[in-house]
Amino acid sequence: MKISLVIPVYNEHEIIPELYKRIIVSLKKDFKNWQYEVIIIDDGSSDSTFDEIRKIRRKNKKVKALRFSRNFGHHIAITAGLDFATGDFVVLMDGDLQDKPEEIIKLYNKLKQGYDVVYAERVNKKFNPLKKITSNIFNKLIQILVKEKIVINSTIFRIMTKQVAENVRQYREAHRYLVGIIGTAGFKHASQKVEHGKRFKGETKYTPAKQVELALNAIFSFSGYPINFAFGIGIFLIIIAVVIISQALFLGVDNTPLLFGVKIIISSIFIVGGLQIIFLGLIGEYVSRTYAESKKRPLYIIKDKYI
Repeated sequence: MKISLVIPVYNEHEIIPELYKRIIVSLKKDFKNWQYEVIIIDDGSSDSTFDEIRKIRRKNKKVKALRFSRNFGHHIAITAGLDFATGDFVVLMDGDLQDKPEEIIKLYNKLKQGYDVVYAERVNKKFNPLKKITSNIFNKLIQILVKEKIVINSTIFRIMTKQVAENVRQYREAHRYLVGIIGTAGFKHASQKVEHGKRFKGETKYTPAKQVELALNAIFSFSGYPINFAFGIGIFLIIIAVVIISQALFLGVDNTPLLFGVKIIISSIFIVGGLQIIFLGLIGEYVSRTYAESKKRPLYIIKDKYI
């Protein structure tokens, strides 16, 4: 048997040695006699992250290293790791040690019960208060807006079979929400509670702006809700306009022609301006994403690799 670990990193030079040490200890303890590979993807770091990865690679050829030519994004980096993974089982995890290597065995044991994908359900979360709030908002938003009947969640930490990984690799859209892609590929999913680790060093690279971007990728890639929402707003504006026109007609009978005209103008602005802005914005978003996909640019560019 062979297990592949796919780990994206970005400006994490302080964490790499500790990450590697704990991974090796966990693999030798829980997956002894297994073959393994650890694929670390440097997502265009500006510090010495890749130098630290190379040091490890020199000592252990089972560590595979990829370095992007620039920062392509978290989910693109994971995609690159999946493209090079060769294991019978593939683990996706972040490199800040909030996904604890010691918990991989729990995911695997759950997988053996007859599942194809097992994703982590974090307990005792160590996020700071702001991160907890934004994370909860993100999860609730996804649950409300994504209406497709697929297993979709926010955590990357998971294990999957080789069959799942091979099928997920076929999805090549540029705007990626990878856990949604894994969900839409089908197969049998389950969750497993795992202990959430504390970030070893440094600060999170997932800013609120990046969380918003990820949420938009999830919504526009897996939901038609924005168009439906725009339709609802349009109906609401029309109702407002009807109310205003009705009131204007009533006041017009009361010999107030000036106010009558103002009300008509206001109602027209509500209808025409509101609907145009909303619908053009939403249609523009879908068109821009379609245009980006039609160019068929590579998802990532590798500057250095040790495979």
